[in-house]
Amino acid sequence: MTPVYKRILLKLSGEALMGAQNYGIDVQDGENVAKELRTVHEMGVEVAIVVGGGNIFRGVSESAGNMNRAAADYIGMLATIMNGVVLQDALEKVGIQTRVMSAIDIPQLAEPFIRRRAIRHLEKQRVVIFAAGTGNPYFTTDSAAALRALEIEADVIMKATKVDGVYTSDPVKDKSATRFNNISFRDVLEKRLNVMDASAISLCMDNNLPIMVFNMRQSGNIVKAVCGDLSIGTLVANAAA
Repeated sequence: MTPVYKRILLKLSGEALMGAQNYGIDVQDGENVAKELRTVHEMGVEVAIVVGGGNIFRGVSESAGNMNRAAADYIGMLATIMNGVVLQDALEKVGIQTRVMSAIDIPQLAEPFIRRRAIRHLEKQRVVIFAAGTGNPYFTTDSAAALRALEIEADVIMKATKVDGVYTSDPVKDKSATRFNNISFRDVLEKRLNVMDASAISLCMDNNLPIMVFNMRQSGNIVKAVCGDLSIGTLVANAAA
């Protein structure tokens, strides 16, 4: 299989590291992700990752209670740093040099995010993990993924989820829901399909950055997604086929 992208940004939810638990980190899940990414890395693809923190704390959730939204969001950013360090450890155990870059200054665990340095790491075949979102409250990790992908001039955002693409409606609730192979950004916004938040979709649409949505939990799907296999997901772009 031949990759169709040279540089990707993988958007991982915190839940991807949760395993069968209801909360927290399953180290085995991190190791499974690392093994998949090793295959992609060995194909010569430059890999950056934005990881969420929903497995530990989410600012807009019941766990946040009546906390101030900004304070809750900062706690969520710290959770993404924890997940980033877990991923770094897993990747380095399979022989991949990795750098965690944080939008919040925390030098004991991560480098500060500097665009040119991030690109240089990628050029040196290091996997770069972007943590702490954008460093600002009220912005989701979806928005952080779109922003970082544009800053590093990624070819595509790989949105890893628990479903195999974008559907006409929620496939869990609606058994008649059908999956799109391709869909335009405009249709995603107009139909209010749950791909990424509206600000992230708009940012990608305005800058012509495609999004590949696929099921992360199926072994081998990251490799297939990088090789442009639309049978395992949905491509969201400005010109939907």
